[in-house]
Amino acid sequence: MVHACPTSKLQRASVLIAALFGLASVFAGGRVLLGLVDPGYVVLLPLVAFNTVMGIVYIAVARRIRSDAGRGRAAAAGVAVLNLGVLVAVLGFAVAGGTVASQSLAAMTLRTGVWGGIFLALTYVVRRSGAAGA
Repeated sequence: MVHACPTSKLQRASVLIAALFGLASVFAGGRVLLGLVDPGYVVLLPLVAFNTVMGIVYIAVARRIRSDAGRGRAAAAGVAVLNLGVLVAVLGFAVAGGTVASQSLAAMTLRTGVWGGIFLALTYVVRRSGAAGA
């Protein structure tokens, strides 16, 4: 199987950010889920589990972005929408009186923003490469 290398600095940066974000999510979430670390605040275990699993997804999406910016863009959009959905659910839980750490809300906001940014960067890459090929 032949893998095309990203030709754009923006595409390469998107791969790097997605992969690093994935590794960090798996590492941090895994440590909490395994009881190796206590973050010092109330943890929503379903949220930690979601973020840990999504870390694996982030790594897979990084590989997709590397091989195909168009399909990587679609995958990044899916990740951004999933993160936004979970952020809205966690906010709803908090508004309904559930205990949610401010760090959890900040982290989900960051994840959603980063993946929205990756999507926008790849939209630019795909449009530019489409214009160059025309």
